[in-house]
Amino acid sequence: MRIVFMGTTEFGVPSLRALHGVYDIAAVVTRADSKKGRGRKPGPSPVKTAALEMGLGVLEPAKLSDGDFLARLKELDADLYYVVAFRILPKEVFSLPPKGTVNLHGSLLPEYRGAAPINHAVINGDELTGLTTFFIDESIDTGDIILKETLPIGPDETAGELSVRMSELGKIITLKTVDMIDRGTAVIEKQSMTEQRPAPKLFKSDGFIDWSKDARTIHNQVRGMNPAPGAYTECTGGPLKIHRTLVVEESSHGTPGTISESEKDGFVVSCGTGSLKIVELQPSGKKRMDCGSYARGCRLLEHGMNVCEL
Repeated sequence: MRIVFMGTTEFGVPSLRALHGVYDIAAVVTRADSKKGRGRKPGPSPVKTAALEMGLGVLEPAKLSDGDFLARLKELDADLYYVVAFRILPKEVFSLPPKGTVNLHGSLLPEYRGAAPINHAVINGDELTGLTTFFIDESIDTGDIILKETLPIGPDETAGELSVRMSELGKIITLKTVDMIDRGTAVIEKQSMTEQRPAPKLFKSDGFIDWSKDARTIHNQVRGMNPAPGAYTECTGGPLKIHRTLVVEESSHGTPGTISESEKDGFVVSCGTGSLKIVELQPSGKKRMDCGSYARGCRLLEHGMNVCEL
């Protein structure tokens, strides 16, 4: 079977590699090179990098409805399009292949339709998540389901760490899905249209920490915003990103946002209910560091001092 693969992020790379080892990849569609890092130099997407390493042809359309791009897709004459973490496809694209266009989504649909399903599952404190393959239709993440696979979420696992594990599971469900479509044995399940928990794109403002919330809620927020866009607290020296925390107490009460304990390896902050140990952080304009290194390198952290004073 001849396939066009569409994707951008690292999440899709294991699936692309798995398909390349079994099927004929007619081309890979990804975003154009974008500016990255402090130098803001244009760089390829992870999917493009992997595709070039495998010797695959790459298409980087500015607009998916562009006439030249559509003509090129028709020339490729693929049987199936397979999409992982890409863009919303117009009907003139997803309706082209005779066997349909399949999307690999990072949740157990219909839960968490949207751009950030993994992040939202972690932020909400879920203990179980999974992957779903489905046929793309005109609405976002509502098409007929082909396969689902579940996996647990660790209590301290970040969205980034979970994404890596899910991408590895993704290559397995990808091969199962495409094999069933190729053999004509796929059993389709209609999605429930009942409104479920959404998973919209996250922005910087979603990472602002409200210390009056309970420790577990803040801990989940930090996990779900790691690695990006990041959780943070406003401090005297600028935004202080909090990358990792540990819940050390869930029932104690202290003044929210104040340092309740300070040791050589870091400090503990009181929340509305309970308290969190800060494990990894990033001061404004500096690199990520463990909290112990930060505590040893800054002025004395006093008991009762507000974290916003750092």
